[in-house]
Amino acid sequence: MRILVLGGTAWLGGATAAEAVARGHEVVCLARGEAGAVPEGARLIRADRDRPDAYAEAGGRWDAVLDVARHPGHVRGAIEALDAGRYLFVSTGNVYVDTSTRHGDESLPLLPPLEGDRMASMEDYGSAKVACEAAVLAAFGDRALVARAGLIGGPGDTSGRSGYWPWRFAHPSGDAVLVPDAPQRSTELIDIRDLAAWLVRCAEDGTGGVFDAVGREVPLAEHLAAAGRAADSAAAVVAAPEAWLAEQGVVEWAGPRSLPLWLAAPDWQGFTSRSGERARAAGLVHRPLDETLRDVLAWEETRPEHPHGAGLADEEERELLRLLAGA
Repeated sequence: MRILVLGGTAWLGGATAAEAVARGHEVVCLARGEAGAVPEGARLIRADRDRPDAYAEAGGRWDAVLDVARHPGHVRGAIEALDAGRYLFVSTGNVYVDTSTRHGDESLPLLPPLEGDRMASMEDYGSAKVACEAAVLAAFGDRALVARAGLIGGPGDTSGRSGYWPWRFAHPSGDAVLVPDAPQRSTELIDIRDLAAWLVRCAEDGTGGVFDAVGREVPLAEHLAAAGRAADSAAAVVAAPEAWLAEQGVVEWAGPRSLPLWLAAPDWQGFTSRSGERARAAGLVHRPLDETLRDVLAWEETRPEHPHGAGLADEEERELLRLLAGA
């Protein structure tokens, strides 16, 4: 197949391009080239999708186009300019109005689509992706695949969300690791390599439709146990009440001074417990969580700074453990 990846120098685009090359396809990546190099075996077309001539060098018939854009104008421009047999668009679970319903599926209502061609801020992210989806589905119908990705993790995850816990168990700030006392909160991590492999197989098989491309639901306690195994850690676990963590200014989910993957807010319990059955029925296969966490830990060990993107610094964790012991 002749596959055009709109991107291909950043994380997901690069992983999908590499998978397509490995499966013997002709792969071209159209990108500004600022995020890094394209995978070996792929060819780069340097282009800025904000420019009207962005697709001038991407002529000819493409069997499949893969797009990860967030600006609706970029998607509409590509649809108009390119001759594509199929269009695969990577969207997000943020498109749903309802983030509280557990085990919801693709039938849940969506946010209103963004008006205009560009996001003004990340507050527009979900609505912008809705507008992108609508453009792809209107143009390609059953020749379109929309993959509403959940939390993506694995080697290369610069957000720190999938890498913090195995790294923390491998490098505790003392004799214990601070975790939320929330064993039944859900996690739902999809390995980037599994997502990339599924996208390429969908292109090959002509799979169309809308899918929640999410990982398997795993209780937070099981996820943390897998992180400990990945690190071969003997560190004790100290669980802190969720309300106490909030009082200490510890952030949920991601970002500085956070405990990643933990979501206590009732309105977000559906965000980490999507059904995902439709994508699995369409061939999405998940590797064991332990393997993902071992591999992301190996990648984390190459990073110069920790934590990055998400998690507690050593001194923050030590202080919180001291305060908790005295509470």
